[in-house]
Amino acid sequence: MTFVEELRWRGMLHDITSGAADQLKEEMTTGYVGIDPTADSLHIGHLVSIMMLKHFQIAGHKPLPLIGGATGMIGDPSGKTEERALLSEEVLQHNEKAIHKQLLKFLDFEAVKNKAEIVNNYDWMKDFTFLDFLRKVGKHLTLNYMITKDAVKSRLETGISFTEFSYQLVQAYDFLHLYRTRSCKLQMGGSDQWGNITSGTELIRRTTGGEAYAITCPLITKADGTKFGKTEQGNVWLDARYTSPYHFYQFWLNCSDADIEKYIKIFTLFSREETEHMIEEHRKSQHMRKLQKTLAKDMTVRVHGENEYNTAVGASEILFGKGTAETLQKLPENIMLTVLDGVPQHKISKTTIEQSLPVVDFLSEKTGILHSKSEARRALREGSISINKQKVNEEYIVSDQDLINSKYIVVQRGKKKYFLVIAH
Repeated sequence: MTFVEELRWRGMLHDITSGAADQLKEEMTTGYVGIDPTADSLHIGHLVSIMMLKHFQIAGHKPLPLIGGATGMIGDPSGKTEERALLSEEVLQHNEKAIHKQLLKFLDFEAVKNKAEIVNNYDWMKDFTFLDFLRKVGKHLTLNYMITKDAVKSRLETGISFTEFSYQLVQAYDFLHLYRTRSCKLQMGGSDQWGNITSGTELIRRTTGGEAYAITCPLITKADGTKFGKTEQGNVWLDARYTSPYHFYQFWLNCSDADIEKYIKIFTLFSREETEHMIEEHRKSQHMRKLQKTLAKDMTVRVHGENEYNTAVGASEILFGKGTAETLQKLPENIMLTVLDGVPQHKISKTTIEQSLPVVDFLSEKTGILHSKSEARRALREGSISINKQKVNEEYIVSDQDLINSKYIVVQRGKKKYFLVIAH
């Protein structure tokens, strides 16, 4: 299966210039995707174009992820209704190093013939004078040509600065530079980048007489119309400082059935046969959420590693599955508090716990979880009370041995009611 055929069946092909498919069949081709370092982490919205680069490399071609150290200082107007804030050179360099590290998890930088290489457009733009840029680049693309591009046209009424207007030229020059220095003949990106990318192919044609190509993927949307990759907390980031592995795992696990068949094709490397088999099995028993679990595992292991995946699964099972006392005891404090966010909290003196406390008193007058001793006894006789995921009876004595991280006790009544007791 060719690279273009791979993208097509995965639903990752939106536009392609004439001749691109033939070029990719004829020879190993160098292609790139640009990423502006506007933050010191990628988010999952970046992953579609990164997966394009991954499939590109698997198909035998050479991928160049381009870090936009120069373009990041300008701001891409595509998809924006107002000017971006300009970042300092120091911040951009910090962001670039962080993104570089994350890309190592997706692309092969050690391959013999087609290893991935990161390039930074700041390297060739930093000494390019304004006058030279106007003479060598600006004169080749007319104003009439540039304002027909969607990214510019959509901003003409509200206003666009010359800085953002020039972004199209800078990105076009990136393509020309890579065409000249690395024989790069293909640029890829999201469908909102089509105008910028084809400006590059046009600049190459006008300045060198050569031919270059463009491929874009669809912008990923959710079936309910909300933006992909966004939660109530904002973007879903690859960096654990901004999105914990637990929340990262939960994002994929909570994908709707209306979206999951599309996502499993886009974000994983399973073959067509494997994917179609998994989809068929999923449709037979959607309540089992097999595709969601497969995708959540694949993405979490790839981004955060096996250990963080296992921790995320264990954390998920505390409230929603077969969590055990051992699992609860092993959870890092921050993950446990994340899982129990929103659960009713009750405080108790640590001294009271250390003196050993009958469970009936603990549940009633000492914490107020249950309204009275009689209610506590009834619940205990029914077998509906668990302390740290272990069933307890009326004879149980609560002590400092029950404290998790020397501070917490998790009480459960029935299957769904949880309480967090905090000893202070």
